[in-house]
Amino acid sequence: MTTSRNNADDLRAATKLVVEATRGVTDLVEEVHLTIASGPAILGRPLAIPARATTAVAYGMTRGITRLVEKGLDVALAQVGPLMGASEVGPRRDAVVSALNAVIGDHLAETGSPLAISMALRSEGRALPLNREALRAAFPRAGGKVLVLVHGSGMNDRQWTARGHDHGAALARDLGYTPIYVHYNSGLHISTNGRSLAALLEEVASAWPTAVDEIAIVAHSMGGLVARSACLAADADPGRFTWRPKLRHLVCIGSPHHGSPLERGGNWADVLLDLTSFSAPFGRLARIRSAGVTDMRYGFVLDEHWAGRGRFARVEDPRRDLTLPEGVSCFAIAGRSAGTLIGDGLVPVDSALGRHERPDLTLAFPRSHQWIAEGVGHLELLHRREVYDHLRAWLAAPRSSN
Repeated sequence: MTTSRNNADDLRAATKLVVEATRGVTDLVEEVHLTIASGPAILGRPLAIPARATTAVAYGMTRGITRLVEKGLDVALAQVGPLMGASEVGPRRDAVVSALNAVIGDHLAETGSPLAISMALRSEGRALPLNREALRAAFPRAGGKVLVLVHGSGMNDRQWTARGHDHGAALARDLGYTPIYVHYNSGLHISTNGRSLAALLEEVASAWPTAVDEIAIVAHSMGGLVARSACLAADADPGRFTWRPKLRHLVCIGSPHHGSPLERGGNWADVLLDLTSFSAPFGRLARIRSAGVTDMRYGFVLDEHWAGRGRFARVEDPRRDLTLPEGVSCFAIAGRSAGTLIGDGLVPVDSALGRHERPDLTLAFPRSHQWIAEGVGHLELLHRREVYDHLRAWLAAPRSSN
């Protein structure tokens, strides 16, 4: 069971991000400087040669100093690293790293950063080895009813506990579930996390201390899309995934099934900033958001939804013929904050309930399996009593397939 982190590794990863950011800002400022200093265009091409001549030395010196600082930090960390030791992984670090992964988690994973989150099953904030002995030790009272909780974007498994309430712990108490908590990098593509979740659940089912009779998934925000994607991945290879027929319930809480206006607004920012040569350099800033974030423009859950398309290109919704997992009782909860008819502050009601103007994109949650939490914001969905009352009632009822 992982209980600590090497402090030198964390500091080294953080300094690398600072150096990368410094280089990026240098490139951005130089490009803006050149664009402005080049003056009017002649035959469509700005006179950039004088500007390049006068700025090359200054920006070259900045890059040179950055390289020296980077090398100096590497030498210093190599010397003091062994003295820094390790420390317990706490809620504050988890929260910061989870938020960082939401924004640039794909970049962290691609560069092999120690700050990149790897999908894991966690207990009390600690990653569990997926073998029978470790699971038996972590869950000495493990039963055949397994409850899988999947957090949202920028969050982590610890944050299911909010204001002293944890939906998982409460369902364990009231309905006899054994709750397990998934931790993942929400900056990766949703379909990438979906495949990883399908594989993780297969490992859990194989190593569970007792026979698994049924599985229920409760997912918040992006977690609902990851859960749906995991079901699609399992359905595409039924011979591999034995857990899928045991899935009885799926509850999505505040999940942006049809995307979020915030990401669509970010996509418009990309387009607007590219309209002129003077604003185009700032388009880089608008593009500092992960694959996980851009997937929430429309709610992409399959590779085919995003593969072969520019993540920041202005494209129409490519999704077709959406369905909920067969043989599973599926439920959706939407929040509607006080004073608004739109949604919970992040996710519109229609998106959370799977409604769409196109019938082939409407997710067929039965009307009795939908509920709107009035006066409840996105994060409040994690602790409000009325939300839990619906969870308990739905999961206690006999399964009804879609």
